[in-house]
Amino acid sequence: MLIEVEGVSKNIGRRCVIDNISLKLESSKIWGFKGINGSGKTMLMRLIAGLIKPDKGRIIIDGKELWKDISFPDSIGILIENPAFLDGMTGFKNLKTLASIKNKINDNDIKKSLSDVGLDPNLSKKYRAYSLGMKQRLGIAAAIMEKPEMILLDEPTNALDDNGVELVKNLIQRECDRGALVVVSCHDESIITELSDKIIFLSEGKVVKIKDKDDNNE
Repeated sequence: MLIEVEGVSKNIGRRCVIDNISLKLESSKIWGFKGINGSGKTMLMRLIAGLIKPDKGRIIIDGKELWKDISFPDSIGILIENPAFLDGMTGFKNLKTLASIKNKINDNDIKKSLSDVGLDPNLSKKYRAYSLGMKQRLGIAAAIMEKPEMILLDEPTNALDDNGVELVKNLIQRECDRGALVVVSCHDESIITELSDKIIFLSEGKVVKIKDKDDNNE
């Protein structure tokens, strides 16, 4: 998969939140978005996912332009900001409902995704009773369960304990190793540095630097 961001800008009200960004992102790599709150990390993910439309520029995914040739990327898993599911359903039932949209995976695939993130596939507890960490794990399971070609994870380690953080790091690396294009933003600099093949530094809606994993120069 190849994502081409060409001269993309986005205003929210009078504020420019994405300012003429151009990037090329390719598969089998982990791309880290780094920057302070308000730097544009989440907004750029939303643009790539087709959740919002750029005011200027184009986003092209495998030769198809978003908002012109396709409405959304063909194969994508997303966790942006806080996960949200139906309160009255179990984790398994929530994922099964989501999976019914494309019918690409079966019950065993869903159960495996739950196990992969450290949740009991047979847990009868409803989502409303989940802890914050359990909700985060379910959101990650939803993002990876269909083995998408593109995975966007915004602060995936939020509300997780140390074991949960290690589990998520291993999952992210696994998804990259199978050929996915993975984009991750995280406040924890050590996680971004450890995982990312390339780190994209954002400030005030602009890309200010791109650093390779093996580049020790700041």
